[in-house]
Amino acid sequence: MQQEESLVRRAQQGEPEAFAQLYEAHFDKMHRYIVLRVRNQADAEDLTQQVFLKALESIGSYRWRGMPFSSWLFRIAHNQVVDHFRKRRKEKRTLPLDEARTVSGADPALLAEQRLRLEQLAVAYQQLTEAQREVISLRLAGGLSVAETAKVMGKSEGAVKVLQHDALVKLRRILSSSNEEANG
Repeated sequence: MQQEESLVRRAQQGEPEAFAQLYEAHFDKMHRYIVLRVRNQADAEDLTQQVFLKALESIGSYRWRGMPFSSWLFRIAHNQVVDHFRKRRKEKRTLPLDEARTVSGADPALLAEQRLRLEQLAVAYQQLTEAQREVISLRLAGGLSVAETAKVMGKSEGAVKVLQHDALVKLRRILSSSNEEANG
């Protein structure tokens, strides 16, 4: 944490190498969080870059408040995702499901099964409440702790635990019923 705090201070003083190190340390978590939320690789890459541009523009206003730097980045990412969906709604477009990456030489039947599971998960994920989706994204894709997730969402740790539990129970129920329908 002290090393990160030092990097942030150096970035605030205008050291490009310090910000580059922060970028490298947090890019993967931000990208995973965003791709889970928007379900489109190209949009996720663009939004992740926007998160870091916003962070660079406003790093001077960042203050340590006992939480990791990533909590601040996740708040920016959350706002970017919200803005993205607002723009999409105005354009009245539908969002495509994630494309499963094709591995050369992979079994086509296995790839089709994997894609079906991803589609089922995406459909189930959309049936969660917005707060449940946010918790799942921050905890699982973003790798945040319960305390960090609570801070980003502005909720208590208990509320985050309840949201996560309810979301996972609902996902299991939806996925098991869709599996029963497919097999029955």
